[in-house]
Amino acid sequence: MVTSVKYSAASPYFTTEISDNFLDIMNTRTIPKLSSDQIITINETYQYRPDMLAHDLYDNPGLWWVFAIRNPNTLIDPIYDFKTGIKIYLPKISTLKAALGI
Repeated sequence: MVTSVKYSAASPYFTTEISDNFLDIMNTRTIPKLSSDQIITINETYQYRPDMLAHDLYDNPGLWWVFAIRNPNTLIDPIYDFKTGIKIYLPKISTLKAALGI
């Protein structure tokens, strides 16, 4: 029995089905790669803390996972690869609103 989605639109699990209170195989969400995306170098403040960067940029620490989706070859592990000196692309909030429906 498939039940309705219980996750918010900002969650990485929003499009993953729930069956008998269990999550199905994760349906990975996409973040478009745009030429207007900003490139930053992670500093000590954000080392191992993508949630803090998401809070400062998007006012939502729950959007930490978008960095890993947008930078799949750089952030294999979304927490421990989030290190000082690593360059990543940052999607704009307008891109996230359009892509995720938030």
